[in-house]
Amino acid sequence: MEQRSYRYLDLILGLFVAVLIISNIVSVKAVRLAVPLTGMHLSFDGGTILFPVSYIFADVLTEVYGYERSRRVIWAGFSGLILMSITIWLVGIIPADPEWTLQSSYQSLLMTAPRIALASMIAYFVGEFSNSYIMSRLKVFTKGKYLWVRTIGSTLVGQLLDSVIFVVIAFGGIWENSLVIRVLISNYIFKTMFEVLATPLTYSITRWLKDKEREDHYDYEANYNPFILK
Repeated sequence: MEQRSYRYLDLILGLFVAVLIISNIVSVKAVRLAVPLTGMHLSFDGGTILFPVSYIFADVLTEVYGYERSRRVIWAGFSGLILMSITIWLVGIIPADPEWTLQSSYQSLLMTAPRIALASMIAYFVGEFSNSYIMSRLKVFTKGKYLWVRTIGSTLVGQLLDSVIFVVIAFGGIWENSLVIRVLISNYIFKTMFEVLATPLTYSITRWLKDKEREDHYDYEANYNPFILK
């Protein structure tokens, strides 16, 4: 992989890690939103409100900088999740000050975050690398045309794998099965619709970045092994 400096890659990396960590923390709450004009409701974990943004970052990274640079950003996110989980667990097991009376609340909410983080890491490993791989190969196959096909097509696969793995590991055995199923279906619908609606934004960001970075990478010789960092 060619080594060169970029003006905005580190900024995207930082925002990506922030989105990933924040999404995992707020995933401890199940939320329910009404779908306007339909009488229907969607139930999903709170992190779903923000988490789809990470897939926009991933699409932009792969489209502009290539799979191998995107892989480094994904691993940076994993490292942040590991640090978050260890810190939450460590603070949870340290005895609380006698005058601090919220230990039970901490235990019931935040101490589930490490399990959610584990679920997220496994799900994101499978979903994100699938998404980036499909994006990368389709770009070469289409010779850089039809960006919307690449972003939506890769998301349909990546988000399906991500949603199934995450919801089952994070909430299976904790929530009622009916709630788990509703959250799983709602997660997938919400995430994929978010990606579709965000397509104009993805186009604008990638166009702007390609111009500013003077980069439009094609993965003709990429190494797709997800465990290599180079």
